[in-house]
Amino acid sequence: MSVWAVLAAAGSGERLGADRPKAFVRLGDRVLLAESLERLDASEWIDEIVVAAPPGWEEPAILVAEEIGCSKVSACVAGGPSRGESVRNALAEVPDDAAVVVVHDAARPFVDDEVIGRVVGALNEGWDGAVPVLPVSDTVKRVDGDRVVETLRRDELRAVQTPQAFVASVLREAMAGEDVSAASDCASLVEARGGRVKAVPGDSRLAKVTDATDLERAASLL
Repeated sequence: MSVWAVLAAAGSGERLGADRPKAFVRLGDRVLLAESLERLDASEWIDEIVVAAPPGWEEPAILVAEEIGCSKVSACVAGGPSRGESVRNALAEVPDDAAVVVVHDAARPFVDDEVIGRVVGALNEGWDGAVPVLPVSDTVKRVDGDRVVETLRRDELRAVQTPQAFVASVLREAMAGEDVSAASDCASLVEARGGRVKAVPGDSRLAKVTDATDLERAASLL
């Protein structure tokens, strides 16, 4: 079974206040991109990797891969205006005979091989996709402007992470729609088309780097 990874690394980094795209800010002694890229390359579950880099940063992304000795990177493409469009651009480089596509965000640097195994393994059970999740500890309310409309049942809610794994043909069909740019993750597109997505245990270390505080927290885990 051929398993390809799409690494979404085209975020702007504006909320980090950086002078460069998020994937190229420093995390310890190297750039953020290097951490997740190295971990995907070392995974026994992943055969090939396609990177979606910020437009104009494709060559630096390839250089990062070369510097850390990644052997599985087969292509690096320019990302689009949204995450969904970036994933779609990278998916175009995945061959038709690929069985599974794993989509991961470079903004979640500490991707773990056990989590990759859980999402990929779920597809062997007949699911169309799988996502890692964590319980929600805070009370969550739905609001309309400033007015609280509803308090949601916390035991039914989960915080969703990446990597997310999908049957390749199912993901291609889901990503072909016009609503890609508005999607917060790939699983929502698969779900909207009737796909069956399994929730598997996530990892607290997979927290997303969004602002400077998140970056400091990630650095403390190195």
